[in-house]
Amino acid sequence: MNFLAIFVAALMPMLVGFIWYNPKVMGTAWQRESGITDEQIQGGNMPLIFGLAFFFSLVLAAMVNTLVVHQFHVQSLLINEPGFNDPSSELGMWFADFQAKYGMLHRTVTHGLVHGFMSSLLFALPLITINSLFERRSAKYILIHFGYWTLTLMLMGAVICAWV
Repeated sequence: MNFLAIFVAALMPMLVGFIWYNPKVMGTAWQRESGITDEQIQGGNMPLIFGLAFFFSLVLAAMVNTLVVHQFHVQSLLINEPGFNDPSSELGMWFADFQAKYGMLHRTVTHGLVHGFMSSLLFALPLITINSLFERRSAKYILIHFGYWTLTLMLMGAVICAWV
């Protein structure tokens, strides 16, 4: 895991949110669909909100890492096998050879963007929609949040996947 890439990717929800939920972009529509007033937004405990948001963005970035870096899966399959941590063992040498041959396969911005999009479509959209249905939210509300998470997850995937 590249912890610096994960840290930078964890900034994406904040950066995208700053733009996406700006009143000149989707902020006014989001407030109207959410029923949230300017006073309610300003009345929150902002250090707590942003602190927790960043913490969960780190958690999300760590998960995105496992989705976009396929080499992580090979390592996770073998990590408990005898000799994995010994570079001179048969398994250690095999893994080193594997990494030399395939360690950079699918490590591009485009690959990260594709997996980010797939994650938004297959994870974010169902989660947002399920919650929104029970909260009796509109399709517009769902699409506003889906758009945000699509862009955010695509950028997170691109940052992590392309960071060598």
